[in-house]
Amino acid sequence: MSRYWGDEVASLSPYVAGEQSKAEGLLKLNTNENPYGPSPRVIEAIGQAAGPNLRLYPDNTSKALRQAVGQLYDIDPDCVFAGNGSDEVLAHVFKALFRRQGRPLLLPDITYSFYRTYCQLYDIPVQLVPLSDDFAIVPDDYAGPHRQPPAGIIFSNPNAPTGRVLALAEIAGIAAANADIPVVVDEAYVDFGAESAVTLLEQRPNLVVVQTLSKSRSLAGMRVGLAISSPTIIEGLNRVKDSFNSYPLDTLAQAAAVAALEDPSYFDETRQAIMRERDDLTQQLAALGFEVLPSMANFVFARHPQHDGGELARALRAQNVLVRHFNLPRIDQFLRITVGTPDDSRRLCSVLKRIMG
Repeated sequence: MSRYWGDEVASLSPYVAGEQSKAEGLLKLNTNENPYGPSPRVIEAIGQAAGPNLRLYPDNTSKALRQAVGQLYDIDPDCVFAGNGSDEVLAHVFKALFRRQGRPLLLPDITYSFYRTYCQLYDIPVQLVPLSDDFAIVPDDYAGPHRQPPAGIIFSNPNAPTGRVLALAEIAGIAAANADIPVVVDEAYVDFGAESAVTLLEQRPNLVVVQTLSKSRSLAGMRVGLAISSPTIIEGLNRVKDSFNSYPLDTLAQAAAVAALEDPSYFDETRQAIMRERDDLTQQLAALGFEVLPSMANFVFARHPQHDGGELARALRAQNVLVRHFNLPRIDQFLRITVGTPDDSRRLCSVLKRIMG
């Protein structure tokens, strides 16, 4: 603790990101990065944008990117907000939408842990809604009546770290039952087999869909995130953004994002390869005795009835294989394993066989 810190800093419990080791020969299956590089069009676009105009500030409205997203989903670009990765977009969502006279935010007890970090940062009370015994979100648990009026609702779909998915009809039901508050659907992994709630926005203006280009578009290193919602909600996000950082996306990131969105063939080819490998990896892990939750993400969530999850993660790390282990109630026996290439899966399972004898 430093005597120079402000009053609230010491009480914060920051989000802990997955290990980002650069060790040679490491198999990195812990942060859900795409095993395939970005579209060749992205590299070309970055090269074209990396010229003398870098002396100028980037477009603070990300107009070309918002237009590309609008064309992709057949929506008005005014329904699109762009930020420096979906984590920054979520930070603005929490600030703009969830600070409501001390009312609690509803979220699953097992989900992306950054949500609770933001609640602490912005002093937003939390009301945790337990997942079912098989780790699914139960829509009726969000329908009300609520003990006290909530500030909003947020969940990931597919959920992280479980990979389980809600159907669009279930999301529409949650939004309809809570028409007076924002319902935020974090779709970081939606492109790996789920359906986007963007199609529900016309009927449910309280919905906010948050997406990232880090996963399915292979742009984790460029930091591009989106929120898609009604124009009035987007206006609120822009008011917060422009009170924090008017230029969140640099020129190269905007060029890369537009190029990625304008190459649907490459996008579909790589995501289909990941989905096929996810199914193959699930079968390989099941053959080793693992219980694997049904996943619609680019990762699987698995536990072994005869081996401790934390010990397995440490043993894998000692063999230069990184997976994610969460030492948290209900899920401390699970490993979250990013789907890589077929060779990655073979190496992982070969190491697991050695570890487990």
